[in-house]
Amino acid sequence: MTKPSIGDQELALLHYLAEHEHASVGEVAADFGESRGLARSTVLTMMERLRAKSYLKRRHVEGVYRYTTATGPGEALNNAVGQFVEKTLSGSLSPFVAWMSQKADVSDNELAELEALVAQLQSRRKDA
Repeated sequence: MTKPSIGDQELALLHYLAEHEHASVGEVAADFGESRGLARSTVLTMMERLRAKSYLKRRHVEGVYRYTTATGPGEALNNAVGQFVEKTLSGSLSPFVAWMSQKADVSDNELAELEALVAQLQSRRKDA
C-alpha cells in the first residue's frame, strides 16, 4: 500500500530531518522554519502531518519529543512521482519522456542514470 502524498514543503522538511535526526520541533523551527519564514506552529503541524502519514516517528526523550525519519526522502519522492504519473498522466510515461527529451539541461550523470534505467527495464522485459 502506498503512503499518502506529501507537498513540496513537507518533502523539503523530510530532507531536512533526514540530515538532522532526533531533532525537536523547537530545533527544526529555529533552523528550517526561520529560514523559510515559517512559524513554530506551522512547523509542528507539518511534522505531525508527516508523522500521521508514517514518514516520521517521534520519541519522548527527557521531556521533549524527538523526531526521526521513518522512511527516507527518496521513498517520499518516489511515491509522489508515482502518484503524479497515475493521476495526472493517467499512468502513461510518454508525456514525461517527451518532456525529458525536450529538456535542454540534462546532465551527463542524469543521462547515464536514464540509460541504466532503460537497460534495467529492457532486461526485465526479456526475463518475463
